[in-house]
Amino acid sequence: MVGRGIYYPLVIAAAVFAVVYLMAPIVIVIGVSVTPSPVFDFPPTGVSLRWYRSLDRLDSFWESLAFSAQIALLSTLVSLVLGTLCALAIVRTRFPGWNALATFMVSPLMLPGLVAGIAMLHALRAVGLQEAYPALLLAHVVITMPFIMRTVLASLSLFDFTMVDAARTLGYSYPSALVRVLVPNIYPGFLTGGLFAFLASFDNYPISMFLTDVRNKTLPIQMLQYLEESPDPTLAAISTILILITVTVLVVCDRLVGLRSLGSF
Repeated sequence: MVGRGIYYPLVIAAAVFAVVYLMAPIVIVIGVSVTPSPVFDFPPTGVSLRWYRSLDRLDSFWESLAFSAQIALLSTLVSLVLGTLCALAIVRTRFPGWNALATFMVSPLMLPGLVAGIAMLHALRAVGLQEAYPALLLAHVVITMPFIMRTVLASLSLFDFTMVDAARTLGYSYPSALVRVLVPNIYPGFLTGGLFAFLASFDNYPISMFLTDVRNKTLPIQMLQYLEESPDPTLAAISTILILITVTVLVVCDRLVGLRSLGSF
């Protein structure tokens, strides 16, 4: 203890406080989801799955869930292609001002969500795009592509492209050399960026609220509307399911590339 310094207990206490502070809302949501009470009650007076069973009657939630997953998946796939190409162009050329361009590419993440949503609404309406589905897809590509670009850029910054040339001298074609040499090196960043991009799109509210309509509602918008009309612990049950999905995705990524690789980006 002496070797670690007199401030070591304070550091540990601060770390414990941070963990408790961050985990408390999750614990409360999970606890409320199993309460038998018809109101948000924590700690629960008992354990009941009535709010999970009540999800069967909420067809609008399942429609919104499928719609959010579809938008998130499509925007992530588009961002994976565009973000990877952008990262490759920046790394391979290193033209004057490339660092400023890389910073500009992540600028959508620096803006407040409401500001970005209003800006996208006016921009899309200015070009005549009125339909909700393509507007949401384009807006979500804008907010997801920075995740891909930055994580792939981090992977490429440590990659030696002479390895691709070496693979070509061994008889591989240029596409085969890229698949054999480049892809395994950027795979962790590619997967990490895709994961964060999907979650960012799926959970997005401040931008989606300006672009949805009556027939096209994402899950966060539908949940907020339900909270305003008839609040009950059903929302906690839905949130718990989403938490479990997120944890499952993290476990799968840990098995594929490891959490240390995920955290390094």
